[in-house]
Amino acid sequence: MSFGQCSMITALFIFLLHLPSSISIDSISLNQTIKDGDVLVSSRSHFALGFFSPGDSGKRYVGVWYNKVPEQTIVWVANRDNPVNDASGLLVIDKDGGLVIYGKDRRVRIWSANVTLSSPENSMAKILDTGNFVLFENTSQKVLWEGFDYLSNTLLPFMKLGLNRRSGLNRFLTSWKSRDDPGTGNCSYRIDPSGFPQLFLYKGRAPWWRSGSWIGHRWSGVPEMTPNVIFNVSFVNNQDELSVVYGITNDSIFSRMVLNESGTIERSTWHDQLHQWMKFWSDPVEICDNYGRCGPNSNCDPYHADKFECTCLPGFEPKMHNEWYLRDGSGGCVRKKGVSLCQNGEGFVKVSLVKAPDSSAATVNMNLTLKECEEECLRNCSCTAYSNANDLQGGSGCVTWHGDLMDTRTYTNVGQELYIRVDSMELAKYAKEANGSISKKGKLAIVIASILVFFLLISVIYWSVKMKRKGKEKEDLFSYGATPSFSYFESSHRSTNLDDSGLNSDLPFFDLSTISAATQKFCNSNRLGEGGFGPVYKVVLESTSAGMVVHFFLNALRSAF
Repeated sequence: MSFGQCSMITALFIFLLHLPSSISIDSISLNQTIKDGDVLVSSRSHFALGFFSPGDSGKRYVGVWYNKVPEQTIVWVANRDNPVNDASGLLVIDKDGGLVIYGKDRRVRIWSANVTLSSPENSMAKILDTGNFVLFENTSQKVLWEGFDYLSNTLLPFMKLGLNRRSGLNRFLTSWKSRDDPGTGNCSYRIDPSGFPQLFLYKGRAPWWRSGSWIGHRWSGVPEMTPNVIFNVSFVNNQDELSVVYGITNDSIFSRMVLNESGTIERSTWHDQLHQWMKFWSDPVEICDNYGRCGPNSNCDPYHADKFECTCLPGFEPKMHNEWYLRDGSGGCVRKKGVSLCQNGEGFVKVSLVKAPDSSAATVNMNLTLKECEEECLRNCSCTAYSNANDLQGGSGCVTWHGDLMDTRTYTNVGQELYIRVDSMELAKYAKEANGSISKKGKLAIVIASILVFFLLISVIYWSVKMKRKGKEKEDLFSYGATPSFSYFESSHRSTNLDDSGLNSDLPFFDLSTISAATQKFCNSNRLGEGGFGPVYKVVLESTSAGMVVHFFLNALRSAF
């Protein structure tokens, strides 16, 4: 091999070493670096990691984005509150502090994973196909640090949202400050572990929206969560952990949940053909989604177009009637005056299809049935309401509320059943209304059923007569002294039953004036012929059965109402 060929091979080798890492690398080890412009790409090219500038900002951040989505979509940011001001940034595995980002001054850490490595020479950092950026020991594969523990504004499939009760690590979303600034914003989305745990969306420290508690297959305040062949949800609540994970059964589908800077949580999926993110769920959306819209002890129903959305729960009345009439329900409701709710004949009124009240201060016992839950609530004079803790298989477990009931709202066709404690007078009132409603409906149903049966009977009789007439036309002969006989064709009265005398006992008898009118005074045009007893005439008698039917129907409707 000539000197020139060796020089070319050496130059090619050096060139390949300096190619951007996105071509073949998904990880770095000690003494390897990610410079501004270098990119790590996961093994199946789902995600990439490198330096980026959001929007019109010139500042540089280390982040993770979808590698196959043409619209750059950032899902995780390392130094979100400490940007690099130029393109001098460097990401390295540091022997003293794990993952570190440096700027121009290599002596000053802009960001650090803040983990101490026992053997930094055996450590690697890798971008996974889930979007997780992990630092691990190469020999044992033990994970030392992972980006999924420090969320930004995006929840990816298989990211945990929640609390590690042993370590105290709390994973939650925080919004960006703006589209151009991924710094920690004003909104957060996290699980509240107190009482009966639930997800809260906060603006600052104020609750803005809540998911309701986990009732076995969904959050009580997210009726859109239905069984799905693409997504699956895992909720864990034990002594070690409180978390929720939204999985996906097909990892070729890109789906994400984002908390935006305006205070909305939304889920979207990338549509390859349309080249855009398709949003299919978000909250809050309706007016009753906003936390405490109608104040304590109220129910918010957004489906009354011409009515105020706020109503008081059973046994309560508006705290400030004037404001209520002005459609301001923020003051909520209070117990009606003179009410005694302690071992004084009180009971419960059921409110259906609701998101149960804020359960932050609720008491939970998963071993009680609904009946036992009612008894437990009755024994405690401070208990104001109860419900099932789990909606699966007919319901199980017991949740009891003590004190004010906050942020209850109604849904159209899905929701929980909430039992509100009321005094004996209120209980009797609701029982009377319920019984009256049932009685009226039952009465109406009976009347309608009777009318239907009647018309069915008339139809059967009519059909039977018609079939008999088609099979054979009967001639009924009437004689009156020397009066001719008549053919009885058109009468509404039919019978073939004979009595002991051989006469048709069901056949009516007519006097001469009736027969004369029916034959138009024995008009020759009605004469059919002549038999052994004299001339035979056609007789037509008017039927009134149609009038009788209409008359019955109208009277039946009057009696129903």
